[in-house]
Amino acid sequence: MDKQQLTPENILQTGMAFWPAKTLLCAVELGIFTELARGPMSLDTLRERVGLHPRGARDFLDALVALGFLKREIDDYSNTPETDLFLDRNKLSYVGGILEMANRRLYPIWNNLTEALRTGEPQNECKNNEADLFETLYADPAGLKEFLSAMTGISHAANSIIARIFPWKDYQTFADIGTAQGDLAVQIALANPHMRGLGFDRPEVGPIFEQYAETTGVADRVVFMPGNFFEDDLPKADVVLMGHILHDWDLPTKKMLIGKAFDAIPPGGAFIVYDAIIDDERSRNAHGLMMSLNMLIETPGGFDYTGADCKEWMKEAGFSSARLEPLIGSDSIVIGIK
Repeated sequence: MDKQQLTPENILQTGMAFWPAKTLLCAVELGIFTELARGPMSLDTLRERVGLHPRGARDFLDALVALGFLKREIDDYSNTPETDLFLDRNKLSYVGGILEMANRRLYPIWNNLTEALRTGEPQNECKNNEADLFETLYADPAGLKEFLSAMTGISHAANSIIARIFPWKDYQTFADIGTAQGDLAVQIALANPHMRGLGFDRPEVGPIFEQYAETTGVADRVVFMPGNFFEDDLPKADVVLMGHILHDWDLPTKKMLIGKAFDAIPPGGAFIVYDAIIDDERSRNAHGLMMSLNMLIETPGGFDYTGADCKEWMKEAGFSSARLEPLIGSDSIVIGIK
């Protein structure tokens, strides 16, 4: 049998992957999918509505067709079922917040990955003014709302699964630490009518959380508690959750937060952590590994970690058992039982 001929296809596709990425990000930024949620539109109508110059408009829209994000019949463009559901800003199912943030913040600063790898230093806002990423975000109300919406976009599918697969019937209360917009708390409450919970985050998040809880109809069972998990004890609850939180911090801070979670739950209580947890062999979950590179670029000490790492830290904190379960995509949960 002849040896299969090697090709550079994967190398070239990966090296040029910023082309399709930026095409989609621009479409989200321009509101293409939100406009087309009204119904199919001709090239000229859509071009005028979103402000495209005639020279590049047809190539841009046809590229979105070829990439599978739009449909075209004769000269009318329309959304696909997926882009209509997930990229229309007027729907609760909108996940474009993370793409808006990727376009505005991550795309430019990832250009400095080489410098980050050589220096070990963040390449975001704190490169210029020494401000912490979160201090910068929380100081700007518009930027904060975009960030919190982005966190919902990146977490919603996993949040919905956690709300269904965990044995919530055995518990009564929960606390979502670093709750952001509150989607994890909301999904738990929607799927488990007996549960009461709270979202714990910095005071600036409160109004955005409360509006989301009201919109989704769970404000009677889910409340906001302001606080700072560096300075304050965590609220007491049967189940404490941290979604996309631990990876932001260095190892001593990770261990400190796990210890605070241990102190906040009763015997028999549970601590649920989820992130883009890296496979123990560190060879398959490319997204988790690249998320860790994102933490290199964005934070002074943050990094993503394996399930084995997290279970070890939980047992070190006093948890009697810890197990890992896959969620969706690159996300997994680690559940520690006290």
